[in-house]
Amino acid sequence: MGAYKYIRETLQQEYKERSPEYRARLIKWRKEGSIVRVERPTNLARARSLGWKPKKGVFIVRVRIGKGLRKRKKPRGGRKARHAYLYTQQKLSLQAIAEQRAARKHRNAEVINSYWVGEDGQYKYFEVILADRKSPDLGEYLKKIVSRVGRAFRGLTSAGRKARGLLAKGRRKQRKGSKKKEKKLMHKKK
Repeated sequence: MGAYKYIRETLQQEYKERSPEYRARLIKWRKEGSIVRVERPTNLARARSLGWKPKKGVFIVRVRIGKGLRKRKKPRGGRKARHAYLYTQQKLSLQAIAEQRAARKHRNAEVINSYWVGEDGQYKYFEVILADRKSPDLGEYLKKIVSRVGRAFRGLTSAGRKARGLLAKGRRKQRKGSKKKEKKLMHKKK
């Protein structure tokens, strides 16, 4: 077994048992800002599998996202039938939202990928891997990814593609592209 497998198992065990180290980490993160640049990844095995490398131009940001119900806004313009709902359906996952917030904060960089690192009763924490667009030290693979400007906002990251319904393959794939396209196809069938 390689070292990364042991790292992965240790982190999973910490989360399952809610170990003191895990809880202390969450308490510390809650006191920090919502978007914080970190020196090293919390989950090294996951970061390496998603494209992080300890080189110039590639860095990691931890993003804190609030959990909870997505209650609708109070209606304006009177009481109408279309206002008779309590909650709104989320268009994006919390992970995709975290990627977008990190991309807004670091405009010179492009989102490579992201992964979950922890959660408590109020917040979920994600680490987002970013690469500087102008860095000459990036390899060919990262240069190709970074050339697609605005990946997080156009749904081109893994979390964004999942929200668009594009991760399924083969017979599992019932959806033909995006959700909007799917709705159009459903209306045409009727």
